[in-house]
Amino acid sequence: MNRIGYLILYVCLGIVAIFQILPIIWLFLFSLKSNQEIFAGSPFALPTEWKWENYLKVWDGGIGIYFFNSVWITVISILLTALLASMATFAITRMQWKLNKLVLGLFMVGLMIPIHSAIIPLFSMFLNINLIDNPWSIVITYTAYNLPITMMILLGFYYTLPREIEEAAIIDGCSIHRMFFRIILPMTTPVLSTIVIINMIYNWNEFVFVNTFISSDKYKTLTVGIQNFIGQYMTDWGAIGATLIISLLPILLAFIFFSNKVVEGISSSAVKG
Repeated sequence: MNRIGYLILYVCLGIVAIFQILPIIWLFLFSLKSNQEIFAGSPFALPTEWKWENYLKVWDGGIGIYFFNSVWITVISILLTALLASMATFAITRMQWKLNKLVLGLFMVGLMIPIHSAIIPLFSMFLNINLIDNPWSIVITYTAYNLPITMMILLGFYYTLPREIEEAAIIDGCSIHRMFFRIILPMTTPVLSTIVIINMIYNWNEFVFVNTFISSDKYKTLTVGIQNFIGQYMTDWGAIGATLIISLLPILLAFIFFSNKVVEGISSSAVKG
């Protein structure tokens, strides 16, 4: 009976996997077709002429700059978010001070604020400090909005860390800063992997903030740069498909190489007791 149950489970999971992979296959075939073939043929039909030049066209059309901008903005935002969230969580959970619960509550309130509800105040603030059309406005926004969810993931893990490790470090003469960077932070590697994936998905795919704060092509990211292939009278849909495939690759590679770390990080951050 157990074998039959496992067989049914694997069949169901296989069907789900097929439905998950089909859109990617369709998008890949879409990116290798001309406009005429896209609208005249079957959606899942193989291209009669494989137009690999669509990828060369989008790369020469500026996608390389957009891709580089997406990479460095995403990486810096993730590093800042992980570092600041780790420091704040360490201070709240491992150090005794009067307002730690209040500060934690203020950070958690950020989870209840809709992401794009503050776009007008943010635009006004960045305009006053001359950060409009500056990629650092995007980095600051991503870091601030990802802090609450990142801290919530870290909280459970930090609460489970044994205090004996810190006591032993203090007895050996370790300072609080050295203890955090040399002992505590390396111990959080599994949960940090989860944080990297979650933050990467949001930062890489975000559109509204970049479209609002950035106007120069040299600072745009991939999600906004796709608009360059949408014309008033004609749209190059094959080029748009090629751009989407290029933008999808980093997320897929991150999941392939770090999926086990994500599961490990989620399980290790669960609160015990």
